[in-house]
Amino acid sequence: MSKSIISLVFLFLGFLGRGQSDSLETKTKDSTKLSERYGLRVGIDLSKPIRGLIDENYMGLEVVADFRITHRLNIAAEIGNEEFTDAEILDNADDINVVELYNYTSSGSYLKLGVDFNTYENWYGMSNAIIIGGRYVGSTFSQTLNSNTVYDSNRYWVPNGFAEGFTARQEFKSLNASWLEFLVGIKVELFANFYLSASARLAYLFTNKEAEGFPNLWIPGYGRVSDNSNFGANYNYSISYFIPIFKKKTKKPKEEPPVTE
Repeated sequence: MSKSIISLVFLFLGFLGRGQSDSLETKTKDSTKLSERYGLRVGIDLSKPIRGLIDENYMGLEVVADFRITHRLNIAAEIGNEEFTDAEILDNADDINVVELYNYTSSGSYLKLGVDFNTYENWYGMSNAIIIGGRYVGSTFSQTLNSNTVYDSNRYWVPNGFAEGFTARQEFKSLNASWLEFLVGIKVELFANFYLSASARLAYLFTNKEAEGFPNLWIPGYGRVSDNSNFGANYNYSISYFIPIFKKKTKKPKEEPPVTE
């Protein structure tokens, strides 16, 4: 009887040891599983507040965001508001007899939606990016003609210059435009979850609703409108914070290069 009991005890200890060994193996395997963080990155475009400090005729703010949906692909959005006052100056041989043809203010909001594709392969644990991407953009705004001058071929009343135009400001509302943007840029993690980004953008304007008698000269989100081309260019320089939401398993990372002395 005692021999049977001893045999059962050794058998139980054997199973227990096997179970502990399996558990340790599982934990070891689990600890080697790799994952990547997915979530929302939110920030602001730094270039617009900086420009507002330098240029008294400009004021703007843009909020940027992107959400990672695959290993390389992010959906992205930017929403902003801008106001800009500018004047058209008649070219002169000197700076004494300067003639301001007109002075205007453009003000409104815009929304950019699109995707970013990361072409850079990070080492495991890094999340920097070299991106190419695109945006569809819509802008709604108004333009105010603050002042203007009138050229009169009859030089009797104003022999040496231009006659003053109307004195009351004219506001043109319910204007809108839309365009596509192609962009290239970088995103660098400065420190935990904080990113610095920069991008250059080429835009193609394909709709542009204008007021009667006064064209759209500057569009919020797009910039200055050219007379002879639908192409434009702008840039983005932003800082953002990453909010982790979930993790996904990832492939085995690339081997890190050996350190050479």
